[in-house]
Amino acid sequence: MSNLKPSEIVKELDKYIIGQNKAKRSVAVALRNRWRRQQVSEDLRDEIAPKNIILIGPTGVGKTEIARRLSKLTDSPFTKVEASKFTEVGYVGRDVESMVRDLVELTVTMGKAAEQEGVKDRAWRVAEERMLDLLLPKSGSQATPKGEDSKEIQFELVTAGGEEQSSTREKLRGMLRKGKLDNRYVDLDVSDRSMPVVEIFSNVGMEEMGINFKDMLGGLFPKTTKRRKVKVPEAMEILAQEEAQNLVDMDKVVKQAIEKVEQAGIIFLDEIDKIVGKDGTHGPDVSREGVQRDLLPIVEGCTVTTKYGAVKTDHILFIASGAFHMVKPADLIPELQGRFPIRVELDSLGRKEFERILTEPQNALLLQYIALLRTEGIDVVFEDDAVASIARIAAEVNERTENIGARRLHTIMERLLEDILFDAPDMQAQRIVVDQNYVEAKLKDIKDDEDLSRYIL
Repeated sequence: MSNLKPSEIVKELDKYIIGQNKAKRSVAVALRNRWRRQQVSEDLRDEIAPKNIILIGPTGVGKTEIARRLSKLTDSPFTKVEASKFTEVGYVGRDVESMVRDLVELTVTMGKAAEQEGVKDRAWRVAEERMLDLLLPKSGSQATPKGEDSKEIQFELVTAGGEEQSSTREKLRGMLRKGKLDNRYVDLDVSDRSMPVVEIFSNVGMEEMGINFKDMLGGLFPKTTKRRKVKVPEAMEILAQEEAQNLVDMDKVVKQAIEKVEQAGIIFLDEIDKIVGKDGTHGPDVSREGVQRDLLPIVEGCTVTTKYGAVKTDHILFIASGAFHMVKPADLIPELQGRFPIRVELDSLGRKEFERILTEPQNALLLQYIALLRTEGIDVVFEDDAVASIARIAAEVNERTENIGARRLHTIMERLLEDILFDAPDMQAQRIVVDQNYVEAKLKDIKDDEDLSRYIL
């Protein structure tokens, strides 16, 4: 999916996000530029820096949703972090470099899972052989009398009944594959992964220590196993998982993951406006400008040390977002502003957009509630006038109280369907029609009472 045309990326985003065409076009171009960069000559490739983006708009208009859908659409390593979680070095809190470490960790985990999926068949065949060994122990595994040569005894036993053993093993294999042994129990030695808990009282995370402390501790304690009695299907899953882990080449996975992060990584920095201090001299704002300064080298391009090795951030794409109610992008430190050359303002959502959000996307809110209630045998039908009323009420409440965008629809839908959702398990299978009168009856009193609507809607 990484070589989609910009128009195709926008088309895919349109399936889930209503409006915001300017933002969609910007992220589509940024993604296509990643692909274009890979096609240019190698000497120029390193010189082309990603054009980072700031999405500006009130809450609930689709900033996070655009980034989330983008990650699913592309095969790029992706992580979302809240800028408000970070603090300047020297304060207790998360360090900005941890977002790169999180991205690498996530990519390694996904790469490992993909490799395990690739060796699944081989792992299953090896697990099958181990299972047959458990069900039919080889003759040589019997106890050897003291003082006698074990190899000699094993040789005699195998030659005596080798053919019979082989025949029985094949019969068991056939029964195992047909599921005739599914109710049998076997004793299985499972490695005990528990490790003593070590608490570290420090303002840096464990990943920032010079050595991988967790792995060092893991090597200090002997690996223990515990015997469990499990059914054959569960035992097969455990054995197959163990074998898949043994078959995966972790050095190759880590190398590919680091390369993927460096060349195609995307970091979504949410709430970037929260690290803009208005005066920066006292109180909780004191470390905010420091966070921006710590963030600058990461966005600009530097080398971050992770437990898997050094990772360069020169070509990671950063997409930042913020409401910018109290501050504006120009309040960011000038150096950081220059690292986000593309700025897109997202539109506020009104009644017409709410109507479309309720019905058009593939994951539309009404479709979600219809599917939920169908599990109880209740068939809910929303009339067009009901959809229009819900959208109108959501827009009115947003105007009178805080404007939380499309999130207001979730609150209103929960209040509207509260009784049906509560009583559904005890109701007979039936068809419920939600029309304008039903919506007005449920929500009119709350909507008209401004003080009540502030708390409930």
